[in-house]
Amino acid sequence: MSEYVQTLTRRRFIVGTATVVSLSGCLGTSEEIEPVSIQSGQNCDQCGMVIDQHPGPTGQTYYQDNTPEGHDPPARFCSTTCTYRHRFAKEQSGWTPAETFLTDYSATDYDVRTDGGKTSISRYLETEAFAPAGQLTVVANSDVDGSMGTAIVPFGDSGDAESFAEEYGGQTLPAEDITRKLVGGM
Repeated sequence: MSEYVQTLTRRRFIVGTATVVSLSGCLGTSEEIEPVSIQSGQNCDQCGMVIDQHPGPTGQTYYQDNTPEGHDPPARFCSTTCTYRHRFAKEQSGWTPAETFLTDYSATDYDVRTDGGKTSISRYLETEAFAPAGQLTVVANSDVDGSMGTAIVPFGDSGDAESFAEEYGGQTLPAEDITRKLVGGM
């Protein structure tokens, strides 16, 4: 291939890519949604509990055309259970989730402790502890509790989820496969 054709091909690729990026910006598809840190004293949008006063995984959800009552997005939750319950209820009301983030225990140095017969897992509220639900494998129905009883514990590495399930029981599945029935039985 001649140098002129290679240069022309590269220019077409760059121009074509720039056009696609520009158009996607106009269509609103290039805006990235990012998790935020959950601040001390903030309440769960599902149950009202103060999020930082309880153990276990947390969540946050951005909705396409709706915002939580009383504060800017995202809706924030004291547990993965509340995250899913809120999403299911809002979807029935016509809200469309744009992105849900859950605590990624593969990205943390977590502790599991037993106190008074209950086994719980540590809580992380910083931005870097969250990952998109679509990238996570969860352990459901383990022996580990969060703020709302049995925790749904998410991991970015499926091997970490399998190891957790071997030690604490439960079943592993993609976070996006959590159903209303599963959450209702917890």
